[in-house]
Amino acid sequence: QVQLVESGGGLAQAGGSLRLSCAASGIIFSLIGMGWYRQAPGKQRELVATITRTGSTNYADSVKGRFTISRENAKNTVHLQMNSLKPEDTAVYYCKTEWARTTYWGQGTQVTVSS
Repeated sequence: QVQLVESGGGLAQAGGSLRLSCAASGIIFSLIGMGWYRQAPGKQRELVATITRTGSTNYADSVKGRFTISRENAKNTVHLQMNSLKPEDTAVYYCKTEWARTTYWGQGTQVTVSS
């Protein structure tokens, strides 16, 4: 059974930093790409960043230069380092992967940035 469990959300001040983690189980982690998405109240879920199994990364324009996605294959974990946070980064952050033609989402972790 595939499970994705996020952690590391919380409250930060504008300009501050948070680090999110997503631990995966039930899959061969080194063979899959991972992604972080977010959903703010009243808005659609949007892509934040992705990382392929080989480590290639992609970012939404709104977070480029501020957020960094990385992976630790030995720990079956993907991270999202978020620096220079802005109030508009406030959202529930989800990790996502695809395995055996099925899409899996974590339960989400709340990030709130105060001005």
